[in-house]
Amino acid sequence: MRSTLLTTALVGLAAAHGDHAARGAPKVDENANWMTKHMAEEHHMEGWDAGAFFALHDYNSDGKWQGDELLRTYGLMDESNKDVPNARRKEIMEALMSLMDTNNDREISGAEWLAFVASGQTLPDMGTGPGHHGDDEYEYEIHHWEKYHGEDTKLEDLTHPEDIEHFKKHEQMEEAEERLEAMERLPVVEANIPLKFRKQQR
Repeated sequence: MRSTLLTTALVGLAAAHGDHAARGAPKVDENANWMTKHMAEEHHMEGWDAGAFFALHDYNSDGKWQGDELLRTYGLMDESNKDVPNARRKEIMEALMSLMDTNNDREISGAEWLAFVASGQTLPDMGTGPGHHGDDEYEYEIHHWEKYHGEDTKLEDLTHPEDIEHFKKHEQMEEAEERLEAMERLPVVEANIPLKFRKQQR
């Protein structure tokens, strides 16, 4: 099972890798602002504009940024920031709202965002890292696979701790799915159903 799973995942990563590998992460000055670093490291983009930045981080595509979207952009929904206390999360959200939410409706509209950028301001570095906000596959691909592997990678090359952890998650997911499928195939044994949930016979 492990070999099949790793092979499937490897093929998928190799295919996805082609999308990012051609351009890779642009090099940015270490003194660049947080937004520039975020776009380079998380999205492999340079030459973007304020409108593109807004749309890319409007995760529910409603034309506004809500508080949870701000937190997600700053990587606070990611495993890497799981230990950030709720008080700090709230503090970060309030600080960002105070910068951009000029009408105090607890949302950032596209117009508010464009006015914020036009005034010469940028999103500040809140000390939460580059803002990991993709799913596990995306984060693994752009932050590990592209740096250490390539299209010629073989199963035996996947020996880094990041590789082992990533594919261990795949195995756990597959095993959980197999257990669920096995349970669904089991016949219902009425004697195992608590009396209060059984259909009353008349």
